[in-house]
Amino acid sequence: MKVSVIFSFRNEESNIPTLIERCQAVLSGYDYELIFVDDVSNDNSLALLQEANKTNPSIKILHTSRKFGVTPCVFAGFEHASGDVVIYMDSDLQDPPEVIPQLLEQHKQGYEVVHTVRTIRKGENFLKMWLTKGAYKVINTLSPIKLPINAGDFKLLSRKAVNEVLKLAEFDPYLRGMSVWVGFKQTTVKYERDARHSGDSKFSLFGSLNPYKEFLRGLTSFSLVPLYIALYVGFSVSLVSFVLLVYVVITKVLALNLPGWSAIMTAILFTSGMILFTIGVLGIYVGRIYEQVRGRPKYIVSEKIGFDSDD
Repeated sequence: MKVSVIFSFRNEESNIPTLIERCQAVLSGYDYELIFVDDVSNDNSLALLQEANKTNPSIKILHTSRKFGVTPCVFAGFEHASGDVVIYMDSDLQDPPEVIPQLLEQHKQGYEVVHTVRTIRKGENFLKMWLTKGAYKVINTLSPIKLPINAGDFKLLSRKAVNEVLKLAEFDPYLRGMSVWVGFKQTTVKYERDARHSGDSKFSLFGSLNPYKEFLRGLTSFSLVPLYIALYVGFSVSLVSFVLLVYVVITKVLALNLPGWSAIMTAILFTSGMILFTIGVLGIYVGRIYEQVRGRPKYIVSEKIGFDSDD
């Protein structure tokens, strides 16, 4: 059984040597390949990997033409992986490579998809953990798929599952949801997530839009409920506005004093806000449709190192 491990990364020169060393140790008894997808790092990461490839041909490198993001780079790894099983994980060593044998053991037991669930997340603040759990619950409530709570981008997929994921030609996919959506026999492995080995996180709560984009991607990729919510909000606002109109007519007929400008402005602002909210929800879905119909590739690889010439 050949094992492919995919790392989507950017600027991880301080973590790469240790990451390679630990992966080689846990995979020493397997036929394996380590595929590093470089999202145009501007540090010494690529040079370190090129040097490592000279001593270990199992280390392979894909270099993208520009910054595409984590998920497109993982898909690049999927499409170039030759393993019977494919594992993808972060390169900051928060997800310990020593868990990989547990994933492989579950695959040997017949599981096609193995998720990892983080029981402890060292180095993370309480607010981020609370919001993350809330985001998972919202997605699980509003969509037909049920994501394992606290399961991130550290998973094993069999070749069968990977092939099915690659058939889903979505431009902006939510990979965590896709791995659940494809079905097959699935299970979880629990582990303690370490603090980042070195460097700063690319997914900080307040310093990056990535966590919020990931939440919206997960919510809109597998659920139409937000559109129905927008419909219900629009209907409710229309009903309130109709009741207000009836009230105004009655007070006019009865020659009663009408509310002042503050009440009128409040009604206008409330109605306008709800209209903008529903338009915003529609805009997210329309934007995803627009990105899809353009037919652009998820990524472009500018250089391959360590792959056979016919790959």
